[in-house]
Amino acid sequence: MKKTALLFLLISAFSFAQQFILEKKINSIIKNKKATVGVSVLGFENGFQYSKNGDKKLPMQSVFKFHIAAAVLNEVDRGKLSLDQKVPLNKSNLLENTWSPLRDKYQNDTAEVPLSEIIEYTVAKSDNNGCDILLALLGGTQTLQKFMDSKGVKDFQIRYNEEEMHKDWNAQYQNYTTTVSATDALKKLYDGKLLSKKSTDYLMKVMLSTSTGTNKLVGQLPKDTPVARKTGSSGKNNAGLTGAENEIGIVTLPNGKHYAIAVFVSNSTETDVVNCKMISDISKSVWDYFNK
Repeated sequence: MKKTALLFLLISAFSFAQQFILEKKINSIIKNKKATVGVSVLGFENGFQYSKNGDKKLPMQSVFKFHIAAAVLNEVDRGKLSLDQKVPLNKSNLLENTWSPLRDKYQNDTAEVPLSEIIEYTVAKSDNNGCDILLALLGGTQTLQKFMDSKGVKDFQIRYNEEEMHKDWNAQYQNYTTTVSATDALKKLYDGKLLSKKSTDYLMKVMLSTSTGTNKLVGQLPKDTPVARKTGSSGKNNAGLTGAENEIGIVTLPNGKHYAIAVFVSNSTETDVVNCKMISDISKSVWDYFNK
């Protein structure tokens, strides 16, 4: 046997063994948990793929704000919208009783702010009012659906905005994707297949500044690890059920390479702490795999 062929077999065997170790770790993390956990990982440069329940259609919650921002920036690319255009804020679109740092900032004012500020609050701070303002500018969820369909993003469905989800717990289940689809969409963004380079760079920068969910994907990663990410969380209903505790992200490794990861915890009766710890533990296991 030639040395090159032997080396290839040794590398393949090592890679298979490492994947088996990763699978074993993730299985141990989710074992006996009263939840459905979807996990997908996609290595950008080496093509590595891992999936656990990756084809299950699970509620996105605020993860869909990534998709919304991409659709809005597509309209910017088309010249239909501008990051500098002013968006009016008032009591009609700054609703109470929902997560909204934007409302808290402008609650005593009738203001006009640039579209870029709405995008940044919606993605980096997961603002619910900002989300619905962006959807209204797009023309509704149908426009977002058409954009994702046109870009070949599979297993993605959006039907309701944040206000509608707040009124009906079950509505979130009509806003679904799979973790495989989520990592594919992130790869499409990174590869410039969703947006222009300018808009891609801008959205990546906004996602890198995300401040929510610091106890999830980034919780156990080395400090200052670049992760362009988007979180999502349903909270619990009166029966103690968590519909969704999610996060997606693009992680930059110390060697300059990248991977996308999506972890969705759905229909869980575990505590919020346990749900987030599962995501954090899975993220750390994947990090360890890529840094072996």
